[in-house]
Amino acid sequence: MSTTVKLYSLPLSNVKTFLFALLFVVGNILFPQLAHLMPQGGLIFLPIYFFTLVGAYKYGIHVGLLTAVLSPLVNHLLFGMPPAAALPAILVKSIILAIAAAWVAQHFKRVSLLAILLAILAYQVIGTGIEWAMTQNLAIALQDFRLGLPGMLIQLVGGYFLLKALAKV
Repeated sequence: MSTTVKLYSLPLSNVKTFLFALLFVVGNILFPQLAHLMPQGGLIFLPIYFFTLVGAYKYGIHVGLLTAVLSPLVNHLLFGMPPAAALPAILVKSIILAIAAAWVAQHFKRVSLLAILLAILAYQVIGTGIEWAMTQNLAIALQDFRLGLPGMLIQLVGGYFLLKALAKV
């Protein structure tokens, strides 16, 4: 399934870049708060990544990177989540996701389940390798694959349908 939509690559000189990034950061603040109502909800649903994926895919690398960096930092400062020890790995994965989603969108020039899946796999596989190198603990590095499959599925299906809904924007 794929849908042709308007995809953008907003420059840093455009105020819309910062407005969209702010909007997606707010989404990445609210969605984790909802997920954390369930025990281990953050580990299962991986909510901090959802709007980074959507923002980078729809509006390009600058919106994606701003969302990827600001979302975990603001969440940590406001709510202590993610914990400080997890911040470096989450930031790395968020940045990789922003780059992968923007690149895949630019390459495919349409919203498709395959393209979104490629972005998700890229950030998870590369991010897992980097997290393993950072922590020297394979079990911690593989945690998203052990617990976070529902979150990856939400990113894939939810991201696809949200991007389709944003098709006219």
